[in-house]
Amino acid sequence: MEAKINAQTFINKLFLSITFLLSASLVFAQTKTVTGTVKDAKTKTPIAYATVAVVGAPAAAGTSTSTNANGEFKLVFPTSYVKIRASYVGYDNKDAFVTNDAIQTKEILMDAQDNMLEEVVVKAKKKKYSNKDNPAVALIRKVIENKDKNRLSGQQYAEFDQYEKMSLGLSNLSEKFVNKKIFKNYQFLFETDDSAKTANKYVLPAFIEEKMSKVYYRKDPSKTKQYILGDQRAQFDPKFIDNDGLAAYFNKLYEQVDIYDNNISLVTNQFLSPIANSAPTFYKFFITDTIKTSQPWLVELSFVPRNKADMLFKGQLYVTLDGNYAVQGANMTVADDINLNFVRDLQVQLKFEKDNKSRFYLKTSTLGIDFSLTEKGMGIRGSRTVNYNNYKVGVQQPDSIYDGPSTVIAYNVENKKATKSLFETQRPLALAQNELNIYHNIDTLQKIPSFRTFMDIAALLLSGYKQAGPVEIGPVNTFYSFNPVEGFRLRVGGRTTESLSKRFYAESYAAYGFKDQKWKYFFSGTYAFNNKSVYSFPMHYIRASYKKDTKIPGQKLEFIQEDNFLLSFKRGDNDRYIYETNYGLEYKKEFLNHLAIGAGFNINKQTPAGSLTYQMLGENGQNKLFNELNTTELSVNFRYAPHEEFYQGKIYRTPIFNQYPIFTFNYTAGIKGLAKGEYNYHSFNVGAFKRFYLSQFGFADVTAEGNYIAGKEIPFPFLTIHRANQTYAYQLNSYNLMNFLEFVSDHNASINVQYYMNGFLLNKIPLIKKLKLREVFSFKGVYGGLRKENDPDDPNYGSKVFAWQRNAEDIQSSYTFGSEPYMEASIGLSNIFKILRVDYVKRLNYLDHVDAPAWGIRARVRFDF
Repeated sequence: MEAKINAQTFINKLFLSITFLLSASLVFAQTKTVTGTVKDAKTKTPIAYATVAVVGAPAAAGTSTSTNANGEFKLVFPTSYVKIRASYVGYDNKDAFVTNDAIQTKEILMDAQDNMLEEVVVKAKKKKYSNKDNPAVALIRKVIENKDKNRLSGQQYAEFDQYEKMSLGLSNLSEKFVNKKIFKNYQFLFETDDSAKTANKYVLPAFIEEKMSKVYYRKDPSKTKQYILGDQRAQFDPKFIDNDGLAAYFNKLYEQVDIYDNNISLVTNQFLSPIANSAPTFYKFFITDTIKTSQPWLVELSFVPRNKADMLFKGQLYVTLDGNYAVQGANMTVADDINLNFVRDLQVQLKFEKDNKSRFYLKTSTLGIDFSLTEKGMGIRGSRTVNYNNYKVGVQQPDSIYDGPSTVIAYNVENKKATKSLFETQRPLALAQNELNIYHNIDTLQKIPSFRTFMDIAALLLSGYKQAGPVEIGPVNTFYSFNPVEGFRLRVGGRTTESLSKRFYAESYAAYGFKDQKWKYFFSGTYAFNNKSVYSFPMHYIRASYKKDTKIPGQKLEFIQEDNFLLSFKRGDNDRYIYETNYGLEYKKEFLNHLAIGAGFNINKQTPAGSLTYQMLGENGQNKLFNELNTTELSVNFRYAPHEEFYQGKIYRTPIFNQYPIFTFNYTAGIKGLAKGEYNYHSFNVGAFKRFYLSQFGFADVTAEGNYIAGKEIPFPFLTIHRANQTYAYQLNSYNLMNFLEFVSDHNASINVQYYMNGFLLNKIPLIKKLKLREVFSFKGVYGGLRKENDPDDPNYGSKVFAWQRNAEDIQSSYTFGSEPYMEASIGLSNIFKILRVDYVKRLNYLDHVDAPAWGIRARVRFDF
């Protein structure tokens, strides 16, 4: 009987089990697909890497996913479940009900957890905020105390795969703008802006770049080595745009964010990190939540600037409560009142995951910035996402892995198909369709004649050159100028382009002065050894040139020609000129580590013009006038600028400064008897430049220089004529209250300090801070002298060298240094109308010199964020 009962029981259980399995199979066989996006409820900005899960489904069922970089997700799950939930650090969880339709789309809007922070701020009005006995400050100090062991540099060895994506486009375009007749052939470019706060707004994607790398880090000796496995971007016609420079500039604006650095560089400025050593001095911290649904538990630590106009963040940090006090996530933005130009919106999202040693490493960094001249007008919106995978620590690689430059191109740049295949098969984050379209759209756009016409006009306005087939005419700002010697001066010139030849470049101009009735000429031919533009990095060329033109002794300009129309306006006596004829041969080579070497050979003839005189004062008034000076020079030079970045223009490079110094060395030898050379001398010049970042106190650009000229009885045109400025524009590397040809020396040392405080003081003054002005200070000093064998005042050699210059009243107007250096200082306001710098410049000594100005107002146009 017992056996019969047990058998019956077994059959019943078996029947029930089969029935349950069949029922479950039937239920799970009926599934539905839900796709959609997760966005910020207030800004409509997509939330990348948020978790979307089916409510009630077992974790092992695979019914959860994460949104991609564009906030998009896809879930496939049984019809028996009717609710999904989105969650992300810094936001309240948001549920959404779904129907039993087989395919459906959902938009989930999440509310940021900033309401708690606002409540804390309101309470702070009743009780003064203090760091003392503040648990939030105690917690952030723990984070600061432990950050060295939690960051990458806390590991002896680390390696990971890195994927970077940067995209930009015009934003906030109105329907009226898009539908203009001029854009009739460009409608394929525009897209509806889903993140816009108002309807009928469009975006115009314009740039995308992707990069895949393998990165190795070693702590001792410190080295980070990046092997770039693939790099692709939407390319514009290099005739109009320097694509490499454009990418470098965008990368500087959208730098990688390391929360563990004391200072975070963004849009060419430095922001103090909320976990910097000095963060409690500049930030207010509040504990606004404890998250127990995560392992380990997290504390939401909210922070705001003490001064809303300073270069600081506001947002939330998520700190682990496992004794390591690591950052598990961060959401950051900037205050509306911050002293930052042209930035309409800025968002930083950081997400960390555990490594194989249970330490948190940065998994994903997303930076979004919207630039605009006005709050509601069209702008430029861009985002940069960096994703890290296969993170490993403690794996020691051979020394050969770390040797060499920090960045190495580890793929065949000519094999476009292989690069494209790499991204199609191994890209860790899928591109949205609109991002994929950018590559195709840019290629299509450049085939439209009207667009090429637009780029031609834009190139003329921005670079000053007009395309004319295989040549370009310009620069247009030199076509007309005037000066006391030449009077009205007309000039026309141009140069060849890559359309004519990639290896050979020719450049020329002709100018005519209506007062002196003389023609001036310049011709040069350059051969590039590397089959690239002569100006593109790395340069490697040889150039021959002939020049017959005027020159102001002591005027040395950078990034601008001497006959620029705006420099025609000068103060004081400025009619001392030289007619110069020069035959030159120049060789230059740059290396990938940004070391540059050069050599030159020059034959030069000088003739004084205007009130300039070359004369020796003989005994008994027997003065000897010289109408011509000849010299033959050989020169070598070196320049080392580690990690240098720049935007390459038509002729000049616009530097993108970083914290690394720049060193220069120049040697020039005058050779008597060679090609009519009349003098022997040796000139040595060394210089160094460095930008010092001072966190909340701004930054300082410091230049130091030294010069020594060996030789005797050398005329002053071949000595150091110190850089002077008699225009009304503030020149960074010249002495703005020094007159032309005022100081001459054969040995000297100088210092130039430009200190930009970025509004740190003015931001503390009520009402004034609303103007968003910024303080700027400068100091320039130079000291040197003349050895007796080159000094016109020496009783033994005075009659063997050229006499000092004298003005129309026969008063001496040129000198060497006395017992003290020449010094001038300035205090100024920058960021006036966001583009103008105005300085009050004070000359500190040598005020007894003829026509020496005691002070002056100088202005400079400076575009800066």
